[in-house]
Amino acid sequence: MHSPIVRRALDHDLAGAGEVSVEAFVGDGHTRPGSGYVELLRDTARRNREAELLVAVDGDGAVLGCVTFAAGGTPWADIALPDEGEIRMLAVGAAARGRGVGRALVGAAIDRSRELGLAGMAFSTRPEMTAAHRIYDALGFLRTPERDWEAAPGMDLMVYTMRF
Repeated sequence: MHSPIVRRALDHDLAGAGEVSVEAFVGDGHTRPGSGYVELLRDTARRNREAELLVAVDGDGAVLGCVTFAAGGTPWADIALPDEGEIRMLAVGAAARGRGVGRALVGAAIDRSRELGLAGMAFSTRPEMTAAHRIYDALGFLRTPERDWEAAPGMDLMVYTMRF
């Protein structure tokens, strides 16, 4: 198996990235099928226009996973400070799991933060997203409970950070 290619999304990637996002969040039970968040997950053109949508593709160009990257202080950054990068909506399609796709996407976001001269990263995750937590731990992110927050009533989010 070859490593996925990770790059900024192109127009022809957007539909596949939207499908992977919805599949991961709804399919894993993190998002209700009828919630407004589903449309945000599917609207990859907006995510790519207003932030940066990174995709992982296979050798044939099929989208395996994606993540939204935003610099702190921009509209898509929920909790990142101005000198931090943030990832949102990390999603890997079920068929691509266990192949290093999530790790490659997070690694690309770290690289992007460094390219922008940022001093670190911070992002939120749900407590039940344990597969993602293993990636964050392996890459050297630290749990930062003093920055944990509640996105909506009953939706507690854990924060992970890394300083460069």
